[in-house]
Amino acid sequence: MKKLFTALIVALLIPFSAWAQDYSDGNGYTTIKTPVRTADPSKVEVVEIFWYGCPHCYQLEPLTQTWKKDLAEDVDFKYMPAVFGRNWLAHAKAFHVADILGVEEKLHSDMFNAIHQDGKRMSSEDQLAQFFTNYGISEDEFRKQYNSFAVNSRLSQADAKIRAYGARGVPGLIVNGKYLVTAATAGGNNNIYSVVNYLIDQERQLSN
Repeated sequence: MKKLFTALIVALLIPFSAWAQDYSDGNGYTTIKTPVRTADPSKVEVVEIFWYGCPHCYQLEPLTQTWKKDLAEDVDFKYMPAVFGRNWLAHAKAFHVADILGVEEKLHSDMFNAIHQDGKRMSSEDQLAQFFTNYGISEDEFRKQYNSFAVNSRLSQADAKIRAYGARGVPGLIVNGKYLVTAATAGGNNNIYSVVNYLIDQERQLSN
């Protein structure tokens, strides 16, 4: 009976140990060689690098939305569209237009669904202008912003930061400008936010 009880305790502790283990550079995340300055030093910044056309980003989006619901006040989360290919540019510009016009929260998940569920390419200015009318944005207002200095400036800033992060694919999560978390480093999309939460706690401890 004693041996059986001991075996039961060991069996229960195995998954707990796996869950409780620390992550490290190369195991869960990659340390960015030169830390990138964050927007608000008083908070832990988390940036998701993505592309609307990426199926892995689409699969991660529900997990991101669930994670965001319980976001602590000391965590600053933001999306950052990447442009790793010519056909990525239209989607990145659309994101920045939505952000500038205040409809990003409403449009973001719908944009993923339009592409990956409804089979819409959403790769031309005309297609995007029509899509934005669903959120009270006229086609003229969309086109004005789509080709604006503000959008082009944001594209340049995002490109510079993504290069500094050393990110080469999507999705990627940047924690406090110091760490890059991907499905590959975390062992799958389902583990990404476990690693992100771990790193957030590490950064909190450093600031205390």
